[in-house]
Amino acid sequence: MLRNRYNTGRKKRGIGKFLLVLLALIVIGCGFVAWKLFTPYGPQEMAQTAMETANQVTVTEKDNWIDFVPDKSVGVSVIFYPGGLVKPESYAPLAHELAAAGHHTIIAKMPVNLAVLKQNLADDIITAYPDEQFVMGGHSLGGSMAARYAASHPDALQGIFFLASYPDEKGSVKSLGIPALSILGTNDEVVNATKYQNGRAYLPEDTVYYTIEGGNHSQFGDYGHQSGDGEAGVSEEEQLSQTVKTTVGWLDTIK
Repeated sequence: MLRNRYNTGRKKRGIGKFLLVLLALIVIGCGFVAWKLFTPYGPQEMAQTAMETANQVTVTEKDNWIDFVPDKSVGVSVIFYPGGLVKPESYAPLAHELAAAGHHTIIAKMPVNLAVLKQNLADDIITAYPDEQFVMGGHSLGGSMAARYAASHPDALQGIFFLASYPDEKGSVKSLGIPALSILGTNDEVVNATKYQNGRAYLPEDTVYYTIEGGNHSQFGDYGHQSGDGEAGVSEEEQLSQTVKTTVGWLDTIK
């Protein structure tokens, strides 16, 4: 009888240890998955260089955004919303080039790098610069949230642009009476092609569309290769050059 009780106790202790080990593995596994899901992409060498004041552009970090101020402004200012889980500094090359062309450019800093958590941050930016007129845009999720901001603030902006992005029904800018620009790379395998096409229904009929042959999703910023993206058929510098040239050309049409 004692022997049976001893064996039963050993079995219970063994099961208890097994369950504890299993629970620990589950916790570790969930933590690893969460870390992978919410670890943001960060700026690479080109972006880090573009964060420095140079070429008649002054770069200043604020609490909630990054300022790229040209020595001489020649047109509308730009508010930019980063892509999901991408640090704002990653878009410094684009912002620096737009500023060098004379457009005060501001990259928003989002909570945990997700624009969906603070889509109205543009309110603070516009309030901080009351004498400026703004267009707004963004990359991927940032573009969609920029569209939602525009839709809910119909008189706040002079234009809207999308990089590998599209509006949804809540972000319809079709009837706002402002110009729109949409840029997409042919090798982009992150953007949902069906939703991108459906998103055209929420854009003005005179939207300017531009395609970068060989461009992918990741190279609209400088944060490395994004998981699931296609391999680019053009260099990062070439994709940046085409993006800047197209965007500046579009900005120059806005009076």
